[in-house]
Formats: sequence, C-alpha cells, structure tokens
Amino acid sequence: MVSLGSNTPPPTVLASYGGDIVLRFKVSSAEEATALTEAINVLFLDVWEFNSDWVDIRLSKGVVPSLLGLLPPSLHHAHTPLMHDLAQAIFESYPSLTFDDPLRSHDSPRPFSPVLQTSENTDQTNIFFRDYQPLSVIIPWMRLLRSLFPTHVRMIDIGVSYEGRDIPALRVGVHPTNSDKPSGPRKTIIIAGGSHAREWISTSTVNYVAYSFITAYGKSKEMTKLLEEFDWVFIPTLNPDGYVYTWENDRLWRKNRQQTSLRFCKGVDLDHAYDFEWEHESHSANNPCSESFAGEAPFQGVEARRFANWARNETENGNVSIVGFVDLHSYSQQILYPYAYTCTVAPPTLENLEELAIGLAKAIRTTDGEIYGVAAACEGSVINADQSSAPKKFFPRMESGGGSALDWFYHELNVKYSYQIKLRDTGSYGFLLPKKNIVPTGKEALSAIKYMGHFLLGNKGIEKGEGGEEMRAQEPLKPDSARKGIVPPEDGDEDGSEDEDREIISELRRRRRR
Repeated sequence: MVSLGSNTPPPTVLASYGGDIVLRFKVSSAEEATALTEAINVLFLDVWEFNSDWVDIRLSKGVVPSLLGLLPPSLHHAHTPLMHDLAQAIFESYPSLTFDDPLRSHDSPRPFSPVLQTSENTDQTNIFFRDYQPLSVIIPWMRLLRSLFPTHVRMIDIGVSYEGRDIPALRVGVHPTNSDKPSGPRKTIIIAGGSHAREWISTSTVNYVAYSFITAYGKSKEMTKLLEEFDWVFIPTLNPDGYVYTWENDRLWRKNRQQTSLRFCKGVDLDHAYDFEWEHESHSANNPCSESFAGEAPFQGVEARRFANWARNETENGNVSIVGFVDLHSYSQQILYPYAYTCTVAPPTLENLEELAIGLAKAIRTTDGEIYGVAAACEGSVINADQSSAPKKFFPRMESGGGSALDWFYHELNVKYSYQIKLRDTGSYGFLLPKKNIVPTGKEALSAIKYMGHFLLGNKGIEKGEGGEEMRAQEPLKPDSARKGIVPPEDGDEDGSEDEDREIISELRRRRRR
C-alpha cells in the first residue's frame, strides 16, 4: 500500500502523468491563434482552459519541442509553465485516502479506490466539505439530507448514464398549501455541475449550495422565501460515469465513458453534445480521440440526451417553468452567458443577461473580493487591440462552442436566464484545486445563486436581512483586486462597486457596437 503520508505519487499516477507539465501561452494575433489551434489538433493536446488572455495546455515535456516546431517564432517564448510536477499535483488533489497497490490481483478493487479518513482540520463546520468526495459518498449523503429534511427535500433521478448509473438530484422547495388560488407552473431553477468529470470543484460547489439552502429553511427569512417562491434542482454531476472514472483510474478524465467508433478512444464531451447548433465540422469536434469530441450526431452523448429529455418533460408534462439555469464548470473565474456557438448573433435578451451576469459577479466580489469576469460564452478567444471602442477581433477558438447546454436551455427551452459559471481558480492549480478552496468557492457560488433568486423576484439582488437592514458585504476588497482590469476603490469610496459596474457595463456596450 502507498499511503498519503509518503508524499510520493504511486506508480499508477507517475506512469500516466510523471512527465507532464501545463504551459500557458499568451496569444496576441489571429495568426498565432490559428497556428496554436492547428498544432493542438495535430498533436492531440489537452487544452485545459482558454480565455481572451491565455491558453493553458497539458502536454508531455518530450512533446514541447514538437509543439514549438509547429508554432511561429513569436510563440516560442510566449509561454510560461503553470505546473512543473503534474503527477504530484494530481496526487495532492485526492482527499485523505490510501492508494491500493496496482500490482494486486485483478479480482480486488481497482487502483485509485479511496479509503476515506477523517481530516484533522476542525475549522469548518461540516466534515463533508473538508475534502472532495467520491460518488459512493455523495449519494448516501443526498439520501441522508432527504431523510433529515423531508418537508422540503426530495431526491430524484434525472436519468441513467451510459454505464447504468443513476444521475441523482435534489429537488428543494416548499409548496404553500393554504392558498385559495390555483397554482400555476412551479418556477424552477436548475444548478448543475460535473459535465466534465475532472472538474471536481463544480460537483462540490453544487453540494455546498444545496446544503446551504436546505439547512437554512425556517432559520433565515431570506432563504425561506427563496424556497417558497422557487423549486431548486441541484445536480452534483451530470456525468457520473466519468466522475467515478476520475476517482478510480484517471484524475484528469473529461468526457463521459461511452464507446465511440474507435475502440481505443472512449467518451463524448457532454457540453458539446446538445442539438442546438451542434457542430461536427471542426477537427476537435469530429475526432473521437479529442477531448472535445461532440459525438457523431446530436445528442449521441447519453447523459446530455437524458438531461434534455428530463428537462423538456418537466416543462411539458410536469407543471414546471424553468426560469433559471446555472451550469457550473472550472476553471478561470468567469460568468458566461449565451451564445457559446457564435459571437455574430446576439441573444434576444442580451441586456437582461448582461444585467444579471454583472450582478452575479458583484455578489461574488462582495463575498470575499474574488474577481469573476463577465462575457458572452463565445468570447473565449477574443482580443481587443486597445481599450478604445474599436471592434473586437475574433480569433480562432481552441475548441468548438456549438452544442452547449448553455445555449440549448436558453434557445430550446426558452430559459431566459441561462449561465455557465467557471469557478476557481485562474490557473495556479486549474482542475486540481486544493481542498481548502471547497468552502470559499462554495460561499462565492452561494452568494451568486442567492442574488439570482432575488433578481428573479424583482429585488435586483437586494434583500432585507433578519433585522430589516439591507444585506451588504462587510469585507473590503482584497489587495489583488486590480487583476482583470478592476481598480481598487479610492479612499472615500466605500467599496468602489459603482465605478466597477460602470466599467463593466461600458465594456459590454462597446462589444455590442462591434
């Protein structure tokens, strides 16, 4: 047995990732973006994340010369390493556990099967959020919440995965029974995570927000009102097969686990599998070995199809009106709104989407000072040459934006407020975010989701507290708040938020004039 106390990754991790690193490339021209995209496709590299400022790529150290050989000279020195020892970072991302000896009999449990141990950290109130949790722990925990809070919690199944696992969810809400008027469709907000298996922080954040809503009922007037006005559906992982695989085999697995036309390349990227503007033309979308493989037809991704069927059935036959959808991902700290498939077509309710997105980012910022950017989901590879009102320059995307859950819920189900939130961090750890970030990230998301609920009630995110006072953040912005172009408040400006909001709104207006 190789225990966590040895501080040494076991052979299984070293064999897969012992020679891998993560590089961040700064791309400053369309030619550079095109060359980098083509090189990624030729070498089958794993794009971790990209935005308007950078592209993060995981690759073997031995592949670096080949990559640079395919790139223009301007990119040869336009990169910096984010992780020098990926295997160690992977090892440290697992909770207090024991790795089984990979040389044991095939009849015994698989490698990477964790034996959970109690953490010695007592700073947090709930032991469940001291570590990332496997699905074998999450499902009993969800059942426990249903049993402890039967007045306002139901456990439901969204569907069945490719490998036959249930896709569990918690439906949380209180239906008034003393009203004489007939009830219309129940307004419902969906909070989902785990479409990409390796994004563990998205799963833990769904659970944190769900737990916070559930346990606050009857104790907080603010939260009780939200549970009376809406049903909240919390889906920890839309990709249970992939999530289990990240625990038992490959921590950085992204797709689901279904068989493709190539026996040795499994999995469909569920967030490119929906049938609205599904794309199969790009190299990454039509290659089963790509991390962004969209399937050979719309909705070939089993879990995406089951989720969409469930949502449509709820609206058509379940007396439900889905009024909000939040799809949690990692990483890069961004609030993204439709459309993802193109920047040339504006969504009909663009100003509404922008208004709430700015509010979500502000709610997070006033929680702990963390800065989340606001943008259309299509703008992952957009650079502005300067800060003037010049039109945006659209660079080639590192992967297709078509077939997303975000666009499908917005366009096909007419969910007016649909968002994808990319959680912590901005690249220091990427998908391997240390467990100490679970609770802070959960608090950020909780603030954003509460804001969304108040906004949809017409309160624009402002709610009276227990004593009648407006609820406000008490903590000042962190000193590093100048990143992402946000300037710290001047002396005498209580929190600088009005100036920051004006700056964001001005930038969004410039985009619309492009």
